[in-house]
Amino acid sequence: MRYPIAIETGTDTQAFGVVVPDLPGCFSAGDTLDEALDNAKEAIDLWLEVAIDDGQPVPEPSSLAVHQANPDFTGWTWALVTVDLASLSDKTERINITLPSRVLRRIDQAAKAAGESRSGYIARRALA
Repeated sequence: MRYPIAIETGTDTQAFGVVVPDLPGCFSAGDTLDEALDNAKEAIDLWLEVAIDDGQPVPEPSSLAVHQANPDFTGWTWALVTVDLASLSDKTERINITLPSRVLRRIDQAAKAAGESRSGYIARRALA
């Protein structure tokens, strides 16, 4: 998913402000544009994590054009932040996969060395 964010330009004395219009109450800021973008991603992840934990639906992102037409954001800069919902979900599923024995041995050795289960090791590596 890609959520549009509105960025209010900062100055030497004011941080860059960020609003995520599709997620009510989701906002952030940063002293630089790069910091504001990083903080916006973190704010979106946290907002979605709370919504998922509370059993609330995850809002679909609106198109950038819809938000750009909103007069409340006249003069703001726009960007898109990509979010991977799979990394936020806590729902587990049992699966059956087929791997060559050699590959499975390597996974098991690496998991043991990391002090993890096979499933935990595979999940952590996939999300890294």
